[in-house]
Amino acid sequence: MISRVADHCFWMGRYLERAEATARLLFVTRHYMSLDAGLTPRQCWLPVLIATGEEADFTSRYGEKGADDGEAVQHHMTWDERNFSSIANCVSAARENARSIREVISSELWETVNELHLWFASPLARAEYQHERYGFYRKVRQACQLAAGYRRSTMLHDEPVNFMWLGVLLERVSQTARVVDVHHHALSLIEKSDQVVETALWLSLLRACSGFEPFIKVHQGKVTGDAVAAFLIFEGRFPKSVVYGVRGALSRFVEIRPPGEQELPGQETYERLRALDAWLAGGARSLLPQDFHGVLTRVVDETAAICNALAREMLGAQPAASQESSQ
Repeated sequence: MISRVADHCFWMGRYLERAEATARLLFVTRHYMSLDAGLTPRQCWLPVLIATGEEADFTSRYGEKGADDGEAVQHHMTWDERNFSSIANCVSAARENARSIREVISSELWETVNELHLWFASPLARAEYQHERYGFYRKVRQACQLAAGYRRSTMLHDEPVNFMWLGVLLERVSQTARVVDVHHHALSLIEKSDQVVETALWLSLLRACSGFEPFIKVHQGKVTGDAVAAFLIFEGRFPKSVVYGVRGALSRFVEIRPPGEQELPGQETYERLRALDAWLAGGARSLLPQDFHGVLTRVVDETAAICNALAREMLGAQPAASQESSQ
């Protein structure tokens, strides 16, 4: 498979995963966290901007107190064309990447991505956003999940699918690590006088990562921030945990590029993925719970380095940090 096709497969997977993650984060913040007693609008919405890397850009447009306005934050993260991580831009970019490899992907997958794009650009989506925000975010999440299902069930599990899942998993690792890091820190600083409120806040963090029900099935007793963060980082049976994503990405990459094939490109990418997986399985656990931030910062930095190495070695593209503005 030529690098151009691999690049489009990788980024289509990343953009769909990012659109779903952003929709879920906005949904949870609006319908759970913003309703909990004792939280100011800024305490609810500023972590969203920090976790998505949009704090500086948003503040430059809306001012220092802009994060006090939840509607402004939601508009920025949903519709703003100047925000490359907005849901609108992610959906449009996913569709453009899918269009570029129309001959590679299944008809069902193409129709799902194209329908989401057309709906998002229609007055119907704007009307639903204005009048039924719950249904709006739900529809985005369901469409992205439907695309994931078609990717898994209607395509040959060969190189194109492996590159798509590689994009999905690396994006998921980065998203989960950022959300857990920012929200764990922010919620830990909030003065909580009510055990019910405190528990609701930590459960909201789980919902932001689709981990509420899996966590409840595994853990019994008091819900604490350390337990929630450890679950989202190290629970190897949970598909959106950091450990699961890194291990899955390594597995997909090995299928694309077997480690014994030294003459093939991708050696740095493989070594970084393998090292991150081994560190999470061993040394990272010894740092908890004293240094959640250090563990998650290393995960985010290494994931970015892995994506840059992959782009340089195998995708024939710009590094991930700058490619988002060009796709």
